[in-house]
Amino acid sequence: MKSENIVIKNRRGHSLNAYLELPANQKPNHIAIFAHCFTCNSNFNAVRDISRSLTNHGFGVVRFDFTGLGKSSGAFSESHFSANVSDLLDVHQYLKDHYQAPKLLVGHSLGGAAVLVAASQLKEVEAIATIGAPARADHVKHLFTDQLQDLDEDEEATVSIGGRPFHINGRFIKELEEANMEEVIGKLRKPLLILHAPFDKTVGIENAQQIYELAHHPKSYISLDGADHLLSKKEDSTYVGDMIGMWVNRYIPQQTNQMLSTEGEQLVAHLNLQENNFTTNMQTAAHALLADEPASVGGDDFGPSPYDFVVAGLAACTAMTVKLYAERKKWALEEIFVYVTHDKKHKDDLNEGNEPAGFLDHITKKLKFVGDLDESQRLRLVEIASKCPVHKTLENQVAFDSELIKAED
Repeated sequence: MKSENIVIKNRRGHSLNAYLELPANQKPNHIAIFAHCFTCNSNFNAVRDISRSLTNHGFGVVRFDFTGLGKSSGAFSESHFSANVSDLLDVHQYLKDHYQAPKLLVGHSLGGAAVLVAASQLKEVEAIATIGAPARADHVKHLFTDQLQDLDEDEEATVSIGGRPFHINGRFIKELEEANMEEVIGKLRKPLLILHAPFDKTVGIENAQQIYELAHHPKSYISLDGADHLLSKKEDSTYVGDMIGMWVNRYIPQQTNQMLSTEGEQLVAHLNLQENNFTTNMQTAAHALLADEPASVGGDDFGPSPYDFVVAGLAACTAMTVKLYAERKKWALEEIFVYVTHDKKHKDDLNEGNEPAGFLDHITKKLKFVGDLDESQRLRLVEIASKCPVHKTLENQVAFDSELIKAED
């Protein structure tokens, strides 16, 4: 997973700080936008966890700070409800212009209310997920109404929310009161997933019920049993991301990756130097693989290294060969663990003193067998492990033929 920091100018000239989370192969099937909770920011733990879980389902996810929050410019008093919605619209337009139009909106708490409104104005959005969202935008007023007198639209007051001071003006409160969420939800004709904790003390579960009753099918509800409103536990926020990722594939199918032709060979590897550093796509007739170099040698570490694939082939072949032998002997072998490491050692260290000085490739293979086996059976399986086809290939001399194929213009 790779995270890229971007800055997006909104329609009022404020700079919105955002992060684009990408899947391991840096090639998202689709883009999603995450709208954080009231007074939170894009680096809130739950926001990061959910975004990163979604990348495992092939999404690129943009998490951003609303105006006046986190690292975005502007004052919090400017971050009234309509401003949150317009920030969402501006982020969507930026992504549409520079990447691809986002198809999924995810919103937490008041951010959930904002994505419902934004989705009603964005034809490209094909699905919405809300987490602990209020059925009415003015629900959040209970967090600070006891601290405020009636304010004029341009009059400001400082309130304490979660022990932190925030400046709120009369327009902020007025917009919360006037936001007609019932009408918006009732007219929304897009797949909707509602996630809510049954004992949420900040936004009660009755809000999930109201949203569900107002929305049209297809609509789904997932209970976040045991979670709090802020999804403080990592297992809860990761669960939310996974549930959204699985649910949304029903409505926004993953794109079929363009298959590389092997040209009749066993495997093809393709490295596009204009797009990647060392990240290499590989394709067999039926499977796609990704290789890279670790960051310690200048790679991006988006996949196993070439030598990782060499020892992976050896480990897999060893396990399969041992399995076939044990089955033929009807031995009670239940599990096989093959631990393999490749390095280079000096010939003197390997008792190869009669050979010219230098280094040899050295592979360590450690085996663990689980099952009702006696010592003689275990030792025999160790012998069999050295007879797997890949093991024999690596210890024998290999002949190579390299052929140049003319690139097509």
